[in-house]
Amino acid sequence: MSLMTSDEISIREGPAPGDLGYIMYLHGDYYRRQHGYGLVFESYVAQAVHEFAGSHDPERDRVWLCEHQGRIVGSLLLMHRGRDTAQLRLFLVLPAYQGMGLGTRLIGLFLDFLRDRGYRSAYLWTTDEQEAAVALYKQCGFALTEEKSSTAFGRLLREQRYELVLEDY
Repeated sequence: MSLMTSDEISIREGPAPGDLGYIMYLHGDYYRRQHGYGLVFESYVAQAVHEFAGSHDPERDRVWLCEHQGRIVGSLLLMHRGRDTAQLRLFLVLPAYQGMGLGTRLIGLFLDFLRDRGYRSAYLWTTDEQEAAVALYKQCGFALTEEKSSTAFGRLLREQRYELVLEDY
């Protein structure tokens, strides 16, 4: 059996019909299996997708999707927030595809788009459980700016806000 490489995975921009629904499914399924999150989390993801679809501006927003053999295996959304700020949302690489540099490639596309479109800052919300993603965010220049205890997804965890100011990057 040969080992898969990241060269076998393509990254495309979206969204195309069906992409946002599939992103919702992937997040709901992944976070249920990995962290025990339930329908409250799936509702949160559905609201994020609904908000993105309802305010989507093709000049200022993006979806990047990792695909392997026609199947979506990763995602990242960039959503505009005001004139010069963007939010990183719904970043996920499925477990079988982690450790191959796909997350780094997605974040790179995100950062390139920020600069290309003249954004001055970006932020994201995550939880302290997402250690690999947090390490990547920090490596790319995001800094922790807020942290709070939360039971938003059905159990106690720490929500964290990370911010990136592009002049400092």
